[in-house]
Amino acid sequence: MLNDLKEVLDDQWRRLERRPSAEASVVTVSDLPVPTANGSLAAGLDSEGSRHLLVPIGAHQVVRKGLNGPVLQLRKRTLEHDGRVQDYADLTCLRRDLNDIFATLCADILVATEESSGNPVKVLYRVLDRWRALFLNPGPPLGTQQLAGLFGELVVLEILLEHDSGAIQLWKGPTGHRHDFATSVGALEVKTTTNPDGRSVRIHGLDQLEPPLGGILGLVWLRLEADVQGGIGFLELIKRVLDLSDDESEILTRLAAVGYRAADNDHYVHSRYSINEHHWYNVDVAFPRLTTVDLAAASISTNVRNVDYTIDLSGESPAPMEANDVERHIKVMLEASR
Repeated sequence: MLNDLKEVLDDQWRRLERRPSAEASVVTVSDLPVPTANGSLAAGLDSEGSRHLLVPIGAHQVVRKGLNGPVLQLRKRTLEHDGRVQDYADLTCLRRDLNDIFATLCADILVATEESSGNPVKVLYRVLDRWRALFLNPGPPLGTQQLAGLFGELVVLEILLEHDSGAIQLWKGPTGHRHDFATSVGALEVKTTTNPDGRSVRIHGLDQLEPPLGGILGLVWLRLEADVQGGIGFLELIKRVLDLSDDESEILTRLAAVGYRAADNDHYVHSRYSINEHHWYNVDVAFPRLTTVDLAAASISTNVRNVDYTIDLSGESPAPMEANDVERHIKVMLEASR
């Protein structure tokens, strides 16, 4: 099957090469025998002779960024083809000496799309991630505290994805952002504990509980209990998140950034947690915290660095958000990301 589709691709690209040269920036297109709900996948060729694989997408779908190297380029492109305008996720090979490898990659994408044509761009990302994974250097498995912390962030990510399948773009923690989830107008910081006593929260730095400029900040606090017999499996939660997302590969990339590798799944197979407590707090002026603004107000030098401190949330104040306030916070963040 793979070799057959590779031959089809090579044949289509050769046919396009025999056509008169296109004008600059013009891509000539030939449909491939792989239909989807948005139309057929297509082979393309531009005026520079670079080969393209065009995956049809909806007009409002976003194509992920970050693949723009010396060999492969991925971007959203709108083309007129057969009398109609179509949006594509355009995967381009920029080096002719690698055309054969590119054809194998594209054939792999076609095979996967035939097997699951409902969301072709999701399939594209999945295959690209699988190929990219061949070059990832594995690290040690996650430790106990790292695993619980990641589990807590995935719980929040699942909630956001249930509201919007493109919400993976809000998960900023793996990229080194000061907040775990963030947009220009709203953010969330997630704190997870396996300690059965108290509600202590450890804060790292003066900016961790500082909202985006002019925006809102929420703190999500979870208490987990290791539960081998019940609860939610760590691998099960990853699968749920992947199923909800438009962009599986971006989730896997961010998981890899925090130390998760599928090769270590045997290590995690018995990792299960029950969520004993789950609260969202509005980090406003009444919330107990330290920021650079607070230090300045107290006439303490803002040159103070590396400040870690503990907040006790076991009292009646601050009170957790009500469900409608949680929904409002999520809505603000998601609307800013669209």
